[in-house]
Amino acid sequence: MATDYYALLGVAPQASDDDIKSAYRRMARELHPDRTGGDAAAEARFKEVTRAYEVLRDPQRRARYDRFGPEAVDGPMPGAGDMFGGGLGDLFDAFFGGTGAGPRRRGGPVRGDDSEIVLELTFREAVFGAAHELTFDTPVGCATCEGTGARAGTTAIRCTECQGSGELHRVRQSILGQVVTATPCRRCNGSGEVITSPCPDCRGDGRVMETRTFSVDVPAGVDHGSTLRLSGRGPAGPRGGPPGDLYVHLAVTPDDAFVRAGDDIHADLHVSIAQAALGATPEFETLDGTEKLAVHPGTQTGHLIRLRGRGVPHVRGRGRGDLIVQVVVDTPTDLTKAQQDLLRQFAAESGEDVGPPDEGLMSRLRSAFG
Repeated sequence: MATDYYALLGVAPQASDDDIKSAYRRMARELHPDRTGGDAAAEARFKEVTRAYEVLRDPQRRARYDRFGPEAVDGPMPGAGDMFGGGLGDLFDAFFGGTGAGPRRRGGPVRGDDSEIVLELTFREAVFGAAHELTFDTPVGCATCEGTGARAGTTAIRCTECQGSGELHRVRQSILGQVVTATPCRRCNGSGEVITSPCPDCRGDGRVMETRTFSVDVPAGVDHGSTLRLSGRGPAGPRGGPPGDLYVHLAVTPDDAFVRAGDDIHADLHVSIAQAALGATPEFETLDGTEKLAVHPGTQTGHLIRLRGRGVPHVRGRGRGDLIVQVVVDTPTDLTKAQQDLLRQFAAESGEDVGPPDEGLMSRLRSAFG
């Protein structure tokens, strides 16, 4: 007599996917071997229920079953090894709806770790971008064994601890019922395979240390503390696994003339009293070259001159920030006598009170003893 998968789960042939999942979840809790104490009949029933759920949860296999019966559905009845290598993954999905856990990995090469490196840039390199060569030691695929980790003429074998799945499953009781957790197999490190005759050069890891050098293009507009993620430039994975990523942390050296504030740049323009009072067009060295700035008569210290589009390029977009130049009026020191006389004449005409002239040491001595 043909097996009725719908009857096994206690649902109607018109049952929805959610109804099927709920029915399987309920029966799996009742029949799981860890809960029934190893009862042979309950374990056999659990396998049948799991088989029914695996068929009916797949739209294509369910359609073939509905039309031609169980003989038309491919795949053997899951045994104990299959149940713990795959069935519990489906059981986990049934309990939690397949959300939050992500797809379950079934062995295979393990991805390499991510690595980090610091790249120092000058202020101008950060503003305009630059190409730099990075040199560092990193694990790469072993050339002797071609990354397999096995000695020439040998191959890896299936891990007997996890049956090649790369994972070990544990069922525990919680307030929600039985919860299945999966952890990487320690014996094979999650690869599902074990090296019995390791390569003499990499000792079975499939990787060796090597100094690598490659060029990295730093985009214009990056700032101190920015990080570039270079996919696939990190350490190779063990035994032929894909490489991880390389994270390049940028350290920008401060500039003596310019200070960055977002995408704007601030700088000072020093002018004399005469230039500030009478006006001038002094030359100023911007990041893009020398420009003449207009200092209008009567300009005071703190006056700002904004040069639009002379700042830092926008990393995520077009255009640039501004260059904001602050005027600083310098007070002269070490004046000649002629310069002092001119300033005193200016003060007198303006009605300003200024200090007495410095007559020198000999003049002061004559005044003291005269």
